[in-house]
Amino acid sequence: METKQIASFIVRFHLAETDERTGEKKWRIKVTHVQDEKVNLFETMEEAMGFMKTIIGD
Repeated sequence: METKQIASFIVRFHLAETDERTGEKKWRIKVTHVQDEKVNLFETMEEAMGFMKTIIGD
């Protein structure tokens, strides 16, 4: 029988700044892995997804 694994994350986005000339927004992304209480901060969704993939072993 295969054991089920559950991984839960809390993802929070904080608008750090907006470039007045271009209107480009810079975000700070905080990802918490609930089971291990690991918290990491990122600037891009790609980085945040990479962190989550390492936790789930993908």
